[in-house]
Amino acid sequence: MWRKVTPTVVNFSRSLHTSVPVCGSRNFRKFPLYNKRGTRVYKLQRLQNLPFCLPIYKYGVRDTGEVVDNVYRKIPEMIPELIVPDLTDCKLKPYVSYRTQEVVQSEFTSEDLFKAVYSQKIIEDYKHGGLREDGSPVEPSPEEKMTPEEAFIEARKTGSDIF
Repeated sequence: MWRKVTPTVVNFSRSLHTSVPVCGSRNFRKFPLYNKRGTRVYKLQRLQNLPFCLPIYKYGVRDTGEVVDNVYRKIPEMIPELIVPDLTDCKLKPYVSYRTQEVVQSEFTSEDLFKAVYSQKIIEDYKHGGLREDGSPVEPSPEEKMTPEEAFIEARKTGSDIF
């Protein structure tokens, strides 16, 4: 007796292997593990205050204290203090329109400074006869009485235009 044999179809399909060829040994030194990221061992070391090797990334925020003997102590001098002026009666608005004219201003030179500060008094002294023969004023202003050292110190004080 002859039996009818049907050929078997072999299903060739692509397969995906999930095992790593190096059998689980991976190099984690390439991957930065900051703060919440890390292995369970790393997180347990952080909870138990054991020394750990990974850095704590602070995202640009400065500390307001320091850790001494695993106790965090605040330092009041390290807390930033914001000094904001009172702008209740200020008539200026915080918005500048894009339609405003562009201001083009030349460089402020020493000659411009001389004209802005001293030229008016020199012209008035000349017209009213307040100058001596050598050109020095008969009645000098407080700025004209200053020595170079006093003028240097006055220019470096808080509130001057240098800073």
